[in-house]
Amino acid sequence: MENHKIFKMSFASVYPLYIKKAERKGRTKEEVDMIIFWLTGYNEKSLNSKIKKGVNFQEFFDQAPSINEKVNLIKGLICGYRVEDIENDLMRNIRYLDKLVDELAKGKSMDKILRK
Repeated sequence: MENHKIFKMSFASVYPLYIKKAERKGRTKEEVDMIIFWLTGYNEKSLNSKIKKGVNFQEFFDQAPSINEKVNLIKGLICGYRVEDIENDLMRNIRYLDKLVDELAKGKSMDKILRK
């Protein structure tokens, strides 16, 4: 799994899919961004910069200001795997983001998604 193809995928190519998934369920781009900010430490300016530069997922997470210390509270299945059991740090971070966007699309409150 060390060289999984998603690691080299452009974050900018997947970001609109996160937004589309959320919006189909009545949620907003701003909520998706809030999740990304919470998870990675990026802000609006730095996130937009990463999107414009076309960084891949590996660069996106490697350059993240700070992965939230509460990520260990994110549990459950994503893509058939228990997110908390994924050993590769990069894949686990990608799946954390997937899991949080899924929770948003399923109608969870932002307080629960952001583990408040």
